[in-house]
Amino acid sequence: MHPTRNTLPNNTRKVSISLLQNRLHDAIDLTAQAKQAHWNVKGPSFIALHELFDTIHGELDSHADLIAERLVSLGGQAHGTVRAAAAGSSLEEYPLRASTQEDHIAALSSALAKFGESVRIAIDETANCGDQDTSDLFTEISRAIDKSLWFVEAHQS
Repeated sequence: MHPTRNTLPNNTRKVSISLLQNRLHDAIDLTAQAKQAHWNVKGPSFIALHELFDTIHGELDSHADLIAERLVSLGGQAHGTVRAAAAGSSLEEYPLRASTQEDHIAALSSALAKFGESVRIAIDETANCGDQDTSDLFTEISRAIDKSLWFVEAHQS
């Protein structure tokens, strides 16, 4: 860890940094998955989904930024390259053959749900180790992911 005057105990910071890094990998992966859906969606609801997926992409990019900045503020080193994210992500690989709106809705909603679940676990783990600020950050992200999941699932037939 990098030196910091942050007053959280070192053990607490180490736990939070590890959780933040894991969710950063997922957030970067999910951001790319949303853009993949945006570029490739086809079907009667094309424009609505194209725009929705792009909006979600932007929101996910903001979540990744929040996660990385918190990680660094605690004395960590954000590993946010595409290769690091690919190696560390807990999300399933996005189906590159997905082309229909149903394919993309299913793939993106599954990824959002998995990320949301991981973030909710991180809420509890950071709270339990005494880092309420990181827990609060994860809570903010969790609410946004649940909303994005709702918006994507609303397009299911």
